[in-house]
Amino acid sequence: MTEVFVAIGSNLADPLGQARRAVVALAALPESRLQQASSFYSSRPMGPADQPDYVNAVVRLNTRLGPLALLDQLQKIELEQGRVRKDERWGPRTLDLDLLLYGDRIIRHERLVVPHYGMKERAFVLLPLAEIAPALVLPCGTPLAQLVARCPHNDLAIIAPGADIGEP
Repeated sequence: MTEVFVAIGSNLADPLGQARRAVVALAALPESRLQQASSFYSSRPMGPADQPDYVNAVVRLNTRLGPLALLDQLQKIELEQGRVRKDERWGPRTLDLDLLLYGDRIIRHERLVVPHYGMKERAFVLLPLAEIAPALVLPCGTPLAQLVARCPHNDLAIIAPGADIGEP
């Protein structure tokens, strides 16, 4: 099985509920086992400021699904939770699931870039990721702790505990 990390974000239609339901849906993925979920964090929107704050989390899971099959499953969960894809980048959404890391692989595909292109600068990804994988080293060789130390926390706050599922 391959260890993967998935970021969760929501700022519409009960964002904390959306994020919690996403964790449950990720736990039910075929050929996969959810290992751990970070706390849920509140963060200011990255895009247009005239939208609600986000709820963010990161989960660790082990999977036998290939990267594109996993991406298909993530997009299916988004759709099931009311995600409508629009041209507006960083706009409000019911659910956003981003595949951050897929083992130690570097993937450049028209549908998928892993490691996720913006993860090194985003506190709402780095802090929840560091909570569940503090010793993680990215495929490029950069320790996660180094990125966290350099990243402004931007008023990120824990609003609810996560869940340990299985063994980390």
